[in-house]
Amino acid sequence: MTQAAEHDLVLVVDFGAQYAQLIARRVREARVYSEIVPHTTPVAEMLARRPKAIVLSGGPSSVYEEGAPAIDQALFTSGTPVFGMCYGFQLMARGLGGEVAHTGAREYGRTSVSVSSEGTLLADVPAEHTVWMSHGDSVVAAPAGFDVLASTDKTPVAAFEDVGRGLAGVQWHPEVLHTEHGQKVLEHFLVQIAHCRQTWTMVNIVEEQIEKIREQIGERGQAICGLSGGVDSAVAAAIVQRAIGDRLTCVYVDHGLMRQGESEQVERDFVAATGADLKVVDAEKQFLDALAGVSDPEEKRKIIGREFIRVFEAAEAEVLGEAAAAGDKVAFLVQGTLYPDVVESGGGAGTSNIKSHHNVGGLPDDLEFELVEPLRTLFKDEVRLVGEQLGLPPEIVWRQPFPGPGLGIRIIGEVTRERLDILREADAIAREELTRAGLDRDIWQFPVVLLADVRSVGVQGDHRTYGHPVVLRPVTSEDAMTADWARLSYDVLERISTRITNEVREINRVTVDITSKPPGTIEWE
Repeated sequence: MTQAAEHDLVLVVDFGAQYAQLIARRVREARVYSEIVPHTTPVAEMLARRPKAIVLSGGPSSVYEEGAPAIDQALFTSGTPVFGMCYGFQLMARGLGGEVAHTGAREYGRTSVSVSSEGTLLADVPAEHTVWMSHGDSVVAAPAGFDVLASTDKTPVAAFEDVGRGLAGVQWHPEVLHTEHGQKVLEHFLVQIAHCRQTWTMVNIVEEQIEKIREQIGERGQAICGLSGGVDSAVAAAIVQRAIGDRLTCVYVDHGLMRQGESEQVERDFVAATGADLKVVDAEKQFLDALAGVSDPEEKRKIIGREFIRVFEAAEAEVLGEAAAAGDKVAFLVQGTLYPDVVESGGGAGTSNIKSHHNVGGLPDDLEFELVEPLRTLFKDEVRLVGEQLGLPPEIVWRQPFPGPGLGIRIIGEVTRERLDILREADAIAREELTRAGLDRDIWQFPVVLLADVRSVGVQGDHRTYGHPVVLRPVTSEDAMTADWARLSYDVLERISTRITNEVREINRVTVDITSKPPGTIEWE
């Protein structure tokens, strides 16, 4: 993955922090391009990419633990500006001759910090403000040449800088929203100390991607893009359509696993916004036949991914039969892969493959397309901004994330037409009430899960019933890597529950999932 030559690059070194992606996003919000690298990456390899600055993330370890993640000390004398946060701050202090002590005084959560000297890093930051801490060791003496800028009741050295060498750090987490003035502190490092140019803007992203795609596909190449109904594939297709025009054919595979009204919306809104050539394939029977009798979640994902590619190959032959006769061929497959997909599928810093994304890790070996992934370096919030830049309607740009396998992984048990119809009714009610309450943009995602293999006793209309439970799973998140359950008001939950049990005959119990991620994933399967 390479960034355009016009942009400065900041590398975020991941020491196992749950916030590494958040740091990378905050750097980009400062209009500077960033990427995440594992702490195991050799420093020489990092420096070979000529980063304008390097940020060392936090992490769960103590710098004194045997086997704790380390960094080659050559980094600090390389001349490349470095910013340490939490664990990264302690690595820098210790590596340059300062003192880190296991004092036994722990600081977790909101902590008051006192600024004794603003310096460059903490300029225009209040002398007393609240930050987010998470550490058990403390820096008790700064390295020679560093100015100590701040302290807390338990940490004598909570921030320092050596502007001449381009080195600075803080004990707290400036990237989290709980830290006051965190973005300002990060920008002071990036702009005032590391002298990064703030060129990473949505206009630039769109223009650069269009140019890259023209170069990749060439003057005669043709591309095919699978629309899912979501923002990612729609934005990816819109960028490619800008680049190559009618040499892009969009295929919407109606696999029968979509929510109520979504297929019609894709056909109407996307074509109206882009003028793209759209082919709709009714493949419901093919998918449901393949899923018959299958209950295992991972097997369901793989089947859906496999059938998706098969439909694509059939669509390629049909859509471009004439072009094939003339010697042309669909050589490129456009996908809406995002940066979190890449990281979560094992492309990041020592991550495990949490689940197979069929748009990253589940493609067959004999795939005949070269992939075009214009969003591969972007986070979801950046994709939405690009979509707005391209003129896509709000209904597409602000649609809640929806999994590629659709409702197939929101049914616990076998996927059948009857079960899909039951879930579609319940899901539509939940979404209607969320919209009515004005919460669409506050809630990141709102899966409704049908426990199809479970029956619960109920009473409806004075009759004993033996229906299915559904689970409401409203969550808030910034990037889907971590999520918290959304505190919907009891009134909204009551309206959803009452309507579902009144209007969907097969459902007699509504529950709410109040598990955060981690430990639970957003989807149930």
